[in-house]
Amino acid sequence: MYQQNQSLQELKHIKNMMERSSRFVSLSGISGISAGLCALAGAWFANQKIARYNYEHSPLFNGDRGTYIFRDSSMLLTNQLFVIAILTFIAAFITSFFFTYRRSKKTNSPLWDGTTIRLFWNTVIPLAAGGLFLLRSVQLGHYELITSGCLIFYGLALVNASKYTLGEIRYLGYCELILGSINLWDRGYGLIFWATGFGVLHIIYGIIMWWKNERAGQKMEAD
Repeated sequence: MYQQNQSLQELKHIKNMMERSSRFVSLSGISGISAGLCALAGAWFANQKIARYNYEHSPLFNGDRGTYIFRDSSMLLTNQLFVIAILTFIAAFITSFFFTYRRSKKTNSPLWDGTTIRLFWNTVIPLAAGGLFLLRSVQLGHYELITSGCLIFYGLALVNASKYTLGEIRYLGYCELILGSINLWDRGYGLIFWATGFGVLHIIYGIIMWWKNERAGQKMEAD
């Protein structure tokens, strides 16, 4: 019985070694949670800007003057939302990188190697294509496609990258694709879809990954 358990432990160890050599396994669940919180904060600030814009352009606020006195405010709102999106991305990237770096140190896994490079390119290519699509959508004034485009191309990037990292990333990508596809036909609630996809789903994913992969290690350290 003892020899059988020892053999199972050795097989498990070999399996872990093979996964480490072919997959990037240092993704931290806390990284997902932090990215989701940043997304929710960004969505809140964006909602404040949009609510103020709608109020200032309402007949109650504007009287009979229409929106002529605010003819440049639409472009100002677009620029403000763009800045919020960029700051949200930077904050999410920095916090995610920090927690991933910390986990790689704990697990003695390299942060940058051949597997990481493959993961990087499989993530960047769909995101770059999505960026071009969204840029052209903005140029043509199709702002209603921005949210759904972000979710769909991000979902494609996650599914494509899941071959080189934790398999659970694939399911997060599927959820993003489903949300983005629904948003194509329900465009009036883009910010809600955006906050759900980049905020709520990331937090749920982060909690599941922390519970599954990191909680046991922290309990062992505490003991």
